[in-house]
Amino acid sequence: MTTVAVVAHAGKTFDGGLLELRRELERQGVSDPLWYEVPKSRKAPSRFRRAIKEGAELVLVWGGDGTVQRCIDALDGADVPIAIVPAGTANLLASNLGIPKDIEQAVSIGLHGPHRKLDVGRINGERFAVMAGAGFDALMIREADAGLKDRIGRVAYVWTGVNQLGRKPFEASIKVDGSTWFKGKASCVLLGNFGELFAGVEAFEDARPDDGMLELGVVTADSVLDWVRTIGRTGVGASSASPFVQVTKARSAKVQFDRKVLYELDGGDRKKVKKLAIEIEPAAVDVCVPAGSS
Repeated sequence: MTTVAVVAHAGKTFDGGLLELRRELERQGVSDPLWYEVPKSRKAPSRFRRAIKEGAELVLVWGGDGTVQRCIDALDGADVPIAIVPAGTANLLASNLGIPKDIEQAVSIGLHGPHRKLDVGRINGERFAVMAGAGFDALMIREADAGLKDRIGRVAYVWTGVNQLGRKPFEASIKVDGSTWFKGKASCVLLGNFGELFAGVEAFEDARPDDGMLELGVVTADSVLDWVRTIGRTGVGASSASPFVQVTKARSAKVQFDRKVLYELDGGDRKKVKKLAIEIEPAAVDVCVPAGSS
């Protein structure tokens, strides 16, 4: 019998909550899992490492993208599969993989579904699974996380995004795989391992999480009108066609800003920095996915 652990963000809930998760695990044959609850996503890594140390052969992560990101960052080379029970707001990794927000189905995928090796990105030494960015998107996420996201859900990102339009751009110099690729004013630097943001909106049309490459985009939109045009292009699935967007693929990149800029990883904001060191780690994490997932 596989030793199963649960690392759960106690502040996230849906359907019957963690009590129903326990019941569903028991119904599917796991009566005594290793169980760790945390009050915040930043507490998850220590519990995740403890689960591995105590012999977990599969870890179910209950929470949003922030909790999943923290656990993936804590893998430290351990070859232990992760199963996601999407209890967050956006659940970008789960939605990109086709994992439903349904306790019974998510548990079944974790216990009985196939595994898929996925790449992860790394920024300034910390891993991310879906997306990362600096500038506009990080500011939008920080404001949404200030209690608004818990009250109104995904709409919080739209609301805070509108409030960030028209902010003064920064100067950025970007080297991709050792060569200068971009130099100039920018409002947002975005990295993608997957393409979808939320609600079917794609930032990167050609992104694949297992090709050994990251998508890298720069948005140079300055005025509100520029942003409206850019967002309009993205909404119809053609962000790269916007005159205010430049996109490339990268195995590694270095970004230098003219001032300290806020950045984010998988929806969690980090401290302002003047430099970003970026790289891809191919096939670095084993994730449980639905049968037939591509």
